Amino acid sequence: MPVGTDEKKSQQRTFDEKQLVVFKLGKEEFGVDINKVKEIIRWEDVTRIPNTSPYIKGVINLRGSIIVVNDLAMKLGLSSKEIDNDTRILVVEVGDNTVGMIVDSATEVLRLEGEKIRDAPSMITNTIDHNYIEGVGLLDEKRLLTLLDLGKVLESKDFEQIWQAQQIANQKMQKEKAEREAVKDKVKQLKKDETIKQTDESSGMKEKPEYKEDTKPGKKSDVQLLEKSGKKTDLEPKPSSSSNGVQNKNQSVYATSTKLKKNKK
Repeated sequence: MPVGTDEKKSQQRTFDEKQLVVFKLGKEEFGVDINKVKEIIRWEDVTRIPNTSPYIKGVINLRGSIIVVNDLAMKLGLSSKEIDNDTRILVVEVGDNTVGMIVDSATEVLRLEGEKIRDAPSMITNTIDHNYIEGVGLLDEKRLLTLLDLGKVLESKDFEQIWQAQQIANQKMQKEKAEREAVKDKVKQLKKDETIKQTDESSGMKEKPEYKEDTKPGKKSDVQLLEKSGKKTDLEPKPSSSSNGVQNKNQSVYATSTKLKKNKK
């Protein structure tokens, strides 16, 4: 046995068993603790937020929650792949924040025994900041899984930008919501006015023009002109037909009575 082998083994950290979500960035496979992953969604267009770091691609509205979407490959210093049908967004919890991580594909969920986890070799830490790496998983002789510590991938300055992006997106969303509500209210009022108009037209409820007599000084009214000409106006009271009938009947009864009295004499 080579000298120093036992010493090297004693220095090797021990790891607990882990359940991991496995995904790809380029040709490399990575794993993150499944307890950190809330869900995996298909790629959807993001709304770009100005004045943010290049790896912050924008925000999405996930069932009413604003999620800041980050390009994980760019954050790790790797080449980013063009968006395609395999692209996924890992919605993960990092501290008190929920963020999205763009990955090339999400392949599987697996359980990895602690004895198969090792410290990351220099060939990996030379490419990716060793602070971001929790260890490597030895799946088989040809398959190596890099385990990421998302809590270290995103630093305090990153969370500050994420928080600012969320605030900007929230304000924009509230403004757009208010504008949509204003449009809905206007359309609703227009429909209501149209319904009232149609009801008035169908029931014949139209306003008649009010007659106004010209009362300029020195000018006689229409009624006065009619009276001067000797014509009767509609304003003069007319005897009713019923009263004329009663008067004629009384006159006939009086004449008959007088005639009988004369004959009697």
